[in-house]
Amino acid sequence: MEKVKIYSRFERFWHWTQMALILLLMITGFEIHSTFEAFGFETSVRLHSAAGWAFLILTIFAIFWMLVTGQSKQFVPVRNNVKQQAMYYMVGIFKKAPHPVKKTVDSKLNPLQRIIYFGLIILVFPVQLITGFLYLFFHYPDKPFALEGLEAVAVLHTLGAFLLVAFVIAHLYLITTGHTVTSNLQAMITGYEELEEEEKEV
Repeated sequence: MEKVKIYSRFERFWHWTQMALILLLMITGFEIHSTFEAFGFETSVRLHSAAGWAFLILTIFAIFWMLVTGQSKQFVPVRNNVKQQAMYYMVGIFKKAPHPVKKTVDSKLNPLQRIIYFGLIILVFPVQLITGFLYLFFHYPDKPFALEGLEAVAVLHTLGAFLLVAFVIAHLYLITTGHTVTSNLQAMITGYEELEEEEKEV
């Protein structure tokens, strides 16, 4: 095993900032829906809107970074080993079976991760941003537009929120599936991860 720098400073900044914004959006969003009380309704609306704008700006920077650096290829889905990866998470990992797909600097995500992240970037995030801003600018009477009948928009936005909650829960589990329980978490903090000699080869 040898320590290899696998995550750049921007990737780590993007990851942790995005996670913080998603958590803030979840907390304030559920408070807006009267699930519980944390900040107060008006404060939650302001925080939710601010976090939405911040998430949009972060997403634009991330897309620009991915295109310029060529890292967008990391998120392109592949067909190979999808079934093997699913079986590993469901059965193999509990039998200490070897990981079916080796992580490398040029291939950081396994087939299932690629599909999930691609779906988030192409579908869930855009839907959340579009429906969120539609609700922000068309729903409230003091906003520049007035439009009734946003029930479908609200339902889509809420559905997307639950998908993000499911993703966060799954993500917390996947953090523990590295070489050790904490290796994936440490890699996203330091940027370095222990890879086998053949794993770091392109």
